[in-house]
This record gives sequence, C-alpha cells and structure tokens, in this order.
Amino acid sequence: MTHRTLGDLEARLDHIRLSPATVGTVELIVRRPGVDLREVVESAYLDVTEGLVGDTWRARYPGEPNRDAQVALMNARVVAAVAGDHSRWPLAGDQFYVDLDLNVRNLPPKTRLRLGSAVVEVTAKPHRGCAKFAERFGADALRFVNLDSGPELRLRGVYVRVVEPGTVRLGDVVSKL
Repeated sequence: MTHRTLGDLEARLDHIRLSPATVGTVELIVRRPGVDLREVVESAYLDVTEGLVGDTWRARYPGEPNRDAQVALMNARVVAAVAGDHSRWPLAGDQFYVDLDLNVRNLPPKTRLRLGSAVVEVTAKPHRGCAKFAERFGADALRFVNLDSGPELRLRGVYVRVVEPGTVRLGDVVSKL
C-alpha cells in the first residue's frame, strides 16, 4: 500500500471540514476482540460499564478502566483520506467511524451525542496518533492527524464515555443532543 503524502492529505481538509455538524451517520463499527485484532460488525451494544460489548477496552486497564477513553470515534472522511480503501479503515483502531464534525468547537467536552439508541458524552482526553498509526498509514498520516490544527479539528478522533446504554447499527444516526 502506498501511503498518502502530507500534501495529498492537507488537500482533503476542505472536504473533511464539510462534515455535518449536528446530524451524521455511523459509517463503520469495529470491535477489537484482542490486541491488533479487528472485527467489523453490523451492530454493537454500548454498556455503561463495559463500553462496546465484546471489545477489549476494559481489559486494557488493570484495576479501574479509564472511562475517559471508553469508546473512540473517528471522522469517516479523515479515515478515508489516510487509509484509502474502506477495508483498511479498521486499522486505525477506533470503534466507530462517523460522518460528523468532531471539531472541538462543535463538540466540546461534556457534549452528549445520540449514537444509535445509546447516549455518549465527549471527554476531555485527547486522542492522538501513535507509532502504530504511522506504521499502518505512514509518517505523513501521523503528521496530518497531529497537525497544529489537528487537535482543534480532532483529526485523529475523539473519546466518549457511555452514559445511556443502547444498540448502534451501521447507518444509524449520530446526533448532538
């Protein structure tokens, strides 16, 4: 796989900025049943204690898990830019890929979202690209999601915690409450 250059990725920023601000859609759901394993699913259940049921989030933290990183959302337009082919999206490591503006001005911490029949709340914990992200998508993709405007735009994504359990299906609406 050829990785996109920083210039190619920056050229896609205008399209990313056109993501819907209030009501979007769930474009992909991915469970992580083990380290570096991905399972694309049609629907998933979000639980207040477990997060995405069947995902390894809870097992990753000895003792009390970090609810500020319970579930990760990534903008579908960003992952499409960095990953290219839809089959490579799960490699980013997030659980939900949504067509919604994740910009910090649009979704400040404590903003609640309806995600399918569940309700989640945006946390203040930053979501940053890491070495695995660079290995999978290239160093320029890592630079892109960590650009100076990246944290504001949340190009790498956003963490949420589950506040009301429910089911999320592919194609469901994600909306600001």
